[in-house]
Amino acid sequence: MAVADAAGFPLALHVASASPHEVTLVENTLDRTFTNELPGRLIGDKAYDSDKFDTRLEEAWALK
Repeated sequence: MAVADAAGFPLALHVASASPHEVTLVENTLDRTFTNELPGRLIGDKAYDSDKFDTRLEEAWALK
């Protein structure tokens, strides 16, 4: 999984097996950012639309 900014510049990269659902890879990917700051906004498809997932990310980012 890769995270890129609006210009397509890569911010993070994480490689894993293809079997887990990609939403389970987001946190590990964000832990491997190439920058000192996490992105201010993430945009993903409908698979990422979950209040539980949003809460997990907010809590994880608050700790950084």
